[in-house]
Amino acid sequence: MSADATIAPLAPARPVDDLLAAAPELRAPLVTGLCRLGDATLILGHRVSEWCGHGPALEEDIALANTALDLIGHTQMWLGLAAQVEGRGRSADDLAYHRDAMHFRNPLLVEVPNGDIGRTLMRLFLFDAWHHALLERLVSSSATEIAEIAAKALKEVHYHLDRSSDLVVRLGDGSEESHARMQAALDLLWPYTGELCFGDDTDAALAEAGILPEPGDLRSAWDATVRETLAEATLAVPEGRNDVQRGGRQGRHTEHLGYLLAEMQFLQRAYPGAEW
Repeated sequence: MSADATIAPLAPARPVDDLLAAAPELRAPLVTGLCRLGDATLILGHRVSEWCGHGPALEEDIALANTALDLIGHTQMWLGLAAQVEGRGRSADDLAYHRDAMHFRNPLLVEVPNGDIGRTLMRLFLFDAWHHALLERLVSSSATEIAEIAAKALKEVHYHLDRSSDLVVRLGDGSEESHARMQAALDLLWPYTGELCFGDDTDAALAEAGILPEPGDLRSAWDATVRETLAEATLAVPEGRNDVQRGGRQGRHTEHLGYLLAEMQFLQRAYPGAEW
């Protein structure tokens, strides 16, 4: 954890059912907030899993597969809790495999195609820096279940961030070719990063209840981590705005998500209820 790990609790922790009994109007925002968390890790986990068997080196292939498994494990917990809060008899699998693109709430950053390994690693780093800052706040959530999930996930994401930032530095400050590829990846992905810290009314309602932090409150930690690493990697921070591409958290996606879901959801769509 970072030196800023002693963040004051958002509010006294209570089980989700107790919070909703006191404030039933929070049910719909909470389902959306939990889907945003689970959809982000699900879609990125699927993207990273596409490297399985195709990595540039055996060690990297295995490391990316493990990262994908971690992210999908986080998805199981977030979407499982979302289904529980929703109370409509759905499961984490139902939310993952039986929603159309317009009902997904992931940021656009995670649905962008992998590209080369440089773009994949840069995307992981930019996401990890945000993910780590978010989980550090979520361990103090007023919802007991959210705090417990965050505490489990934070241990893995701490490693994810260490690894992705190290690789960004090694490649950015490496050969002329690797530096050029990492700079190109950063320039391409930069306009998508602002959405990670861009809030709306749903975020505001959950933040007021101490359940989730305001996305904007994560910006300074994300920015500090990103700029420090990019400086060490000898990569230039793009001059343009980083919030040009957004809308995924509200259900407005790029064409890439539809193709991704067509592949990811094929088995459950073709054979509803199929089990091993």
